[in-house]
Parts: sequence; C-alpha cells; structure tokens
Amino acid sequence: MGQFGVAYFVLSNLSPKNNKSVFVRSKRKRIAYKNSEGEVEDEDDLMPGTERESLARGMSSQKGREYTIRLALEKKQDQYIDLKGITVYIGSWNVNGQSPGSICLSEWLSRTNEPPDIYAVGFQELDLSKEAFLFNDTPKEAEWRDSVKAGLHPGARYFHVRTIRLVGMMMIVFVREEIKDQLRHIAVEQIGTGLLGRMGNKGGVGVRFELNETSMCFVNLHLAAHVEEFQRRNQDFHQIFNRLGFFINEKVKYIKDHDQIFMFGDLNYRINPATIDATKAKALIEQEKYSIILEQDQLREQMRLGHVFSGFTEGTINYRPTYKYDSNTDNWDSSEKNRAPAWCDRILFRGGNLTQIDYTSQPQYKLSDHKPVSSFFNAKIKVINPTRQRKVYEETLKQMDRIENEYLPQVTVDIPGTNQSSHSNRNEINFGKVKFMEPLRKTFTVANTGQVPVHLEFIKKLNDSHVCKEWLKIEPVHSFIMPGETCEVELLVLVDKCTAAQLNVGRDTLYDILVLHLESGKDIFITVAGDFERSVFGCSIAALVNMSEPLTMISPGKLIELEKGKMPVNHYDIPKELWFLVDRLYRIGMDKDGLFTMAGSQSEVLEIRDWMDTIPNTPIPGNADSIAETMFLLLDCFPEPVIPFSMHLKCLDSAHNYTACKQLVRQLPAAHRNVFLYLTSFLRELLNHSDKNGLDAKILALLFGKIMIRDQNYNAKANARVERTKATFIYQFLVNDDYGDDLWPEMGEDLVSFS
Repeated sequence: MGQFGVAYFVLSNLSPKNNKSVFVRSKRKRIAYKNSEGEVEDEDDLMPGTERESLARGMSSQKGREYTIRLALEKKQDQYIDLKGITVYIGSWNVNGQSPGSICLSEWLSRTNEPPDIYAVGFQELDLSKEAFLFNDTPKEAEWRDSVKAGLHPGARYFHVRTIRLVGMMMIVFVREEIKDQLRHIAVEQIGTGLLGRMGNKGGVGVRFELNETSMCFVNLHLAAHVEEFQRRNQDFHQIFNRLGFFINEKVKYIKDHDQIFMFGDLNYRINPATIDATKAKALIEQEKYSIILEQDQLREQMRLGHVFSGFTEGTINYRPTYKYDSNTDNWDSSEKNRAPAWCDRILFRGGNLTQIDYTSQPQYKLSDHKPVSSFFNAKIKVINPTRQRKVYEETLKQMDRIENEYLPQVTVDIPGTNQSSHSNRNEINFGKVKFMEPLRKTFTVANTGQVPVHLEFIKKLNDSHVCKEWLKIEPVHSFIMPGETCEVELLVLVDKCTAAQLNVGRDTLYDILVLHLESGKDIFITVAGDFERSVFGCSIAALVNMSEPLTMISPGKLIELEKGKMPVNHYDIPKELWFLVDRLYRIGMDKDGLFTMAGSQSEVLEIRDWMDTIPNTPIPGNADSIAETMFLLLDCFPEPVIPFSMHLKCLDSAHNYTACKQLVRQLPAAHRNVFLYLTSFLRELLNHSDKNGLDAKILALLFGKIMIRDQNYNAKANARVERTKATFIYQFLVNDDYGDDLWPEMGEDLVSFS
C-alpha cells in the first residue's frame, strides 16, 4: 500500500441541526495531482469529506455517482456561487372586512425610492361575512388584488406570482418582470388553526419559490385574538410553522427548510395588562416612549422565553401601535371594551444574507381599526457562475476517475438508552404508553463510521404501500452523511381520528419495523413499539350506548364484542359521554360569544379526554370553547358518522326537501337517529340564545354538517357544492317549526329537554 501517514482532518456536519465539527483520526495514502490551473491539490480538496483511497463500491453506479457529484458541488459552492443583491418589500394590513373602494395604496406600497424586486403583501380579515367564513367565497379578493396591483411602484413592471387566500387571510406576491424567469418550484399552501385545527378563521397562508439558488418562503399569519390568549397564539404559531408544507417534486418542503423566511401578519400579541393598562399606555405613546411599553409586549416576552419564533428577528419598532383605532379616525378605541393600544401587526424574518432597511407603519390609512405595516429588505441571493461551476464539476469527475472503489458504506445506529425497551434488541425504540391526540417524539442518531459517503433512506417493506404505519412519522426519510458525520432521525407517534378506531379494537397495534436502507450497503431494521391506552375517541356510537361503565373499566375483549354488535344491551339512548359534554355546555356555554367557532385550549382538551375515559365524580374540566372542540372531536372520531356513509347520497339528494329529510332520519339506525335528534335539539336551543352568542343557523349548519355527514376519506379535499348541501340538510332541522314529536322516538325526557 506504500507509505502511510497519520493525520487528523475536520468534517463539517451538513445537518442544520448540528453544526459541530467531527474530528476523525485516519490512516490514509497521500495522493496529489495538478488541476487545470497547474496547482497541486490533495484529492480531499476536491472531494471534501471523502477518504482519498476510495468511494463506496456502489458509488460507481450512475445513481451513486450523481449523489457524490452533487454533494461535492454543494461543498464547493463558494467556488462557483456569486451573491446578487435584490430588494424585498413586505406589507401587512388587517382591513377589518372593509372594501378598498377608491383608496390608493401607493403611499403604503410605493414609498421606497427604488422599486422593490419582490413584493409580498398580506391581508387579514379581508371579509368578515358569514359567506366568506362558511364557503370561503368573497368578491373582496379581486377588489384588494386590483388595488394592490395599482399601488405597486411605478418604476418597474411586475409579474403576478401567486395569490392565495383562506377565508379572510390573503397574500399576493409579485416580482419584477426581469426576474420572473429565474423563479423555480413555485408553490402555495394554507393551514387553518381554528376549531379542530382546520377552520380557516385563524391560521396562515404561504407562498414559496426558489430565486436562482436561494429558496424563499413568505407566510401571512392571523393568530388567536384576545389579550389573555397569548398561549393560544403560541400554539397557533407552532401548528403553522410545523405543519405548513409545500409539495415540490413529490417531496415536502416545510417553512424551516428555506434559506430566507418572512413571517408577518396580525399576530395579535398585546401589551401585558397587569403592568400597563390602557390609560398608562396611551400616555406613554403620546410621549413616544415606545420602548417602555414594548418591555411588556407579549411577543417580545414569548420570544425571550424561547416559546415562539425561535431564530427569527424583528426590527426596532419606532412607530405608534397599530391597534386598536376607531374606524375612519386616528382615535384610540372608544368602545365599551376600551382596548389598550398594541402592536398586533408584525413582520419577522429569518435566514442568511438578509438586512432590514426599515420597519414602519402607515398611520395615514384610516379605513380599518388596524394600521398597515411594512418593511423593506436588502437580500442577497445565490447565483451560479456557469463557467466556474463547470470547472469544479470537471475536477470532480477527474478525481472520481482516480479513486478506487474499495469500501462499503458503514454506519452505526445510536439509540439513547431512555428510548430503548429494557427487554429488546438495541435497535428497538419503545414509546411506552401512548394516549389519543398526545404526540410523542423520540430521536436516534445514525453515524457514518466508514470512509465513504453514505446515502440512507427508509424504504417500504415487501408488500407494504408506505414506509411506516399511519400513526408514525419519520423525519428525515432520507439523508446523505459524510464520513465522520451524523444524522439525527426523529420519530413522531400520534394516534388521531384516522387511527384510533383500529387501535381501540386491536385491528392494529403500536408496532412497526422500519427498514433503513444504505445505498450499495446493507439494510438496518429498527423496531418501533408502544402501548396504546384505549379511549372513547374512536369508539362507535353503537358501542358507546352499550357501555354502562367508563371505558377504562371495560376489558379489551368486551370492547371488541361491543364493536362487533354482539352484546346489544342498549344501556343508553345516546352515548353518555356526549350527554356529559352537551350538559356542561348547556350550563356554562349557551351565551358564549362564537361558541363552536373558536378553538379551545389543547391542554384542556386532553384533560377532558382523560375525564371522559374515566368519568370521575368531578365536573368536566375546561372552558366552553375547549368542551365544544372536544365534542366536535368525539363526533369526528366515530368510525361511522352520525349519518352513516351508506346514506350520504340519499342525504344529499333529499337536502332541499324537509319532508324527505325527515324520512331519511327515520331510517337511521336507532342510536344514530337519537344522536342526530339530540344534537339538532341542542342546536335549536343554542339559537334561542343567539342575541348573546352571536350564532345563526347557517353557521351551525355548516359546522355540524361537516361532522355529522363526514366524508369517508378524511383527507379528501372539500367540495364547496357538497359542503353547502350538507349544511342545507342540517339547516332544515334548525329552522322548521314542525320539528318535534313526529321525529322523536320514546326517549327519556331528560335527554330531550334543555330547560
């Protein structure tokens, strides 16, 4: 083998989660040669992170060579990438449901001397009408889009990239005509964080693209309202940040996966009222002592604690609070609520090569109870120099021709002891007890202990259609690891409405075997296990009405028999769990403003879940919104909805004829019919309090139509026409006067009366 030397060299971890350097001690043969410029170089200089003796044996395959070349080019980007300066303009405005009318937006959008290269303009509360909330339809989308287009900087021509809207949240993105051809992989996505994590009255809309070699992501947010709900706002942020994913070439790019990120909108964080009340805040504002007030700003505090927007930056605020004003004035809120001023509307950013030039508000606009905000950025994007890239590419090919294919890829899997089962092989990860809707995460590390790059990927087992079971998620599914480097893999176990029913009755178990495949190497098997704690969520209506005891006191065998219908005792006309929820709402929630339209506290929902599984001799915990969300969740988890799947077509066909609707209800299975009538009776009683709760029959019909006539495919995209028809069916039973004795079977009076 010739003369060997002993050396230490440094490998930089590619993973953004770990930027530590790994020192590897290695014996190796020194090889050097002249490049195209006549300079002497080690092969390590051209293939950083690879041993000079070899690549993986399988890397001589076309796929292996492509991976190796791509990685080598990425590691040498500084040799062929130039940074090009561009400008980005971010604007956000909560318009309080107003139309633009004849308003000119130039003072807001064209205030910079030079025309921006990119515009991302977000709106919140674009339309507050019931039609927008119910069906996501509004003429105001076109009105505001046209106004934005007319208000863009006159010094350039702009290309409309995308518009995306979810109920009242809308974002419009423009780029200058000169750079439109440099855009790739444009995608949009939306996510609701309202009730059940899917209603669109709150949430986010996003647009992403790649400009040359830099990925950019823009997200317009509208988080939970009310001064005391800062934890709910934190929860909304994490739901959006972790779940908003863009599908690019059959792969998902999340917000965190982008080079430059802009998140903005009505974040709704307020000033801590315990330290600065409305009167004191207004006095400090008149003295322009903004920094004193901002010390009590909820967003700043939550960021300091590391609870939200980790890694994000917000510029200095030197302008008056953007909320709350009397509409069409510059006067602070004079309503009975006398809301304290606050900087609800914010712009934050994250990523390299970003410099914020300014951050301001435009108080001259008086249309809304909010003032618009904007920020101007200098950004540097990566641009490939084709000549230099070609040179690096050719040098890489020359090196690969010299390298001997001597070694196979080698890795070790390091599973922390706390993650392992005490009685299993070392590649088993045991999650222990797993509860419904309570996500658990565990991680393990894959280390490249060989001398060649390793491409690893979790692959499907023979005859399986997916890499893992539905209750399990893997991140990342594939990775590329250089010698001496590591990759951290996260496993997420979450039992939700899609998987609970199967686990409740043993048709599935929390057990799966993952196959970690090494390109041109061996397969590694990793077992994932856990113990699911059965819950009423996922049980059928027929089983629940036959349970005289809490679910935790029922044996698995008996539950299976109940689900098979082999023990029909009919202890109750409706599930007792549903009765408890409705009874509690009747006591504390009938006058609650917007009941069933606001999301509850997730911690309270989990407390209510535990209460329902055990039914202790204590009141149901949680506020009205949390109980309402739990009720929706229970209904959404029935394996067979209130209107069984087999009757959906008849239901839709009869929706516009009340007589036909009643006839269909009479044909429902007894327990399903009782639940339907019980719920609609409760909704009618709720409408008797509409002067206080602000609800109307159309809103309730839409919300409960989605749940009681649920689509069989949970992931099916909503069809607006079908959703309207479902709502019409429910609506019939909320507004017709002859709703009464001809429908009700002989049920206990305590079940049908809400007085």
